[in-house]
Amino acid sequence: MKVALVTGAGTGLGRASAVALARDGFSIVLSGRRLEMLEEVADHLTDQFGGTHLVVQADVADPGSVDALFGLVEQEYGRLDLLFNNAGTGAPAVPIDELTFEQWQQVVDTNLTGAFLCSQRAISLMKRQSPGGGRIINNGSISAHAPRPNSAPYTATKHALTGLTKSIALDGRPFGITCGQIDIGNTATEIMDTIGVGSGALQADGSRRVEPMFPVEEAARAVLLMAGMPPSASVGSVVITAAGMPFIGRG
Repeated sequence: MKVALVTGAGTGLGRASAVALARDGFSIVLSGRRLEMLEEVADHLTDQFGGTHLVVQADVADPGSVDALFGLVEQEYGRLDLLFNNAGTGAPAVPIDELTFEQWQQVVDTNLTGAFLCSQRAISLMKRQSPGGGRIINNGSISAHAPRPNSAPYTATKHALTGLTKSIALDGRPFGITCGQIDIGNTATEIMDTIGVGSGALQADGSRRVEPMFPVEEAARAVLLMAGMPPSASVGSVVITAAGMPFIGRG
């Protein structure tokens, strides 16, 4: 039995990745803050693919909540083969001098500290389980390479996540634990609506431009590709974008 934990599993890429992984034979632990959405995904997975799938309401920014999450994973399955650090959030698209400390801190706590806490607990379990080892995939962003205007908290955390990914990959080597990062640009999810990608996203030159998007299921296929590599191989970094999106040169 292969066990995968997906954070932020109730919507968007988290949900699509849970579906792709369940189709491939994983038992899925669905984690997030909105219980009803998680339960709906779990019901869908069981109806479509069978198997047992665990729903755990958790806040990745809260160390106690993360401890409880991984305690339930170990209690239910005794192991973890894959962690997909997908949970994330953004701040209002305002100039950096108008950003509040609370808005900054919320993004840092979720996007960076949350990935650290979950990875730390996952590595501890992957070291102890038999057979040992496992894989961690971090959901970065095109913003780990180039920012959008008015996105300092999100961009800073995604750049930092790249460093965390590399550190985990290095420190996990002796234990058969691999870590990679997927950086996605303009997959069709709810968050794209909030920045106006489909109706006119703010560009570096101050103009607004409708940007192309691609289906979230295609991004989930890339997650599955990374997850499905044999223990002898690891995908360190994947960049996948909508064809023609303004990324190279950013507008």
